[in-house]
Amino acid sequence: MNMRSASARSLAKGIVDAVGKTSDVEVVLCPPAAYIGAVTDVTAGTPVEVGAQNLFPADDGAFTGELNADMLTDVGCRYVILGHSERRQLMGEADADVSKKLHAALAGNLVPIVCVGETLEQREADETEAVVESQIRGSLEGLDEARAAGIVIAYEPVWAIGTGKVATKEQAEAVHAFIRELLGKMFTPDVAAQVRIQYGGSVKPGNAAELLAQPNIDGALVGGASLKVDDFVGIIQC
Repeated sequence: MNMRSASARSLAKGIVDAVGKTSDVEVVLCPPAAYIGAVTDVTAGTPVEVGAQNLFPADDGAFTGELNADMLTDVGCRYVILGHSERRQLMGEADADVSKKLHAALAGNLVPIVCVGETLEQREADETEAVVESQIRGSLEGLDEARAAGIVIAYEPVWAIGTGKVATKEQAEAVHAFIRELLGKMFTPDVAAQVRIQYGGSVKPGNAAELLAQPNIDGALVGGASLKVDDFVGIIQC
């Protein structure tokens, strides 16, 4: 919940100008819902895609204040973030809620970015793999192989979000490798190889290169650093 219309447009323009016509990196901006239109105005006709930060899993109806997949695609979204740790923790979203949203997103031709990750207490209790596995299995409940290959998983250790703490490249890679192996068991190794697995947690230009160099880290879900053109571009260019 950052920025206003003018600053959102300015940020989007800065990213578009920097990315240019490049095609070797996929860049997605996920502004607050109020500014999706402002950002899509700037990104139209460019390689930069737009996504939403959430959706409601219903076709239509009396759900005041909510936005469904059709509404998001109608205003230019191609992606949607689901199950972000802040929504899980602050809004009480459970894996079953994320699963419903996942299927609604896919039915509405949106690419879901499904977030998973453990708290500091869970990591210190050596529960990281158990927590991540539970979240993935619950959030992807009912997903078939045909559609599984097209989703994005974002591993965001809660203890590293907005804290300045960052998982070491070894810690991040270990969890990403675990997720890849888990997806191979849930679906097939070929499907697991196609799923993009991002790292999110205080990613900055100074640490992005070593994180993104890891074999199972396919990209970054960028938080605070995405609010500054130079920082975000620095990550994109790693």
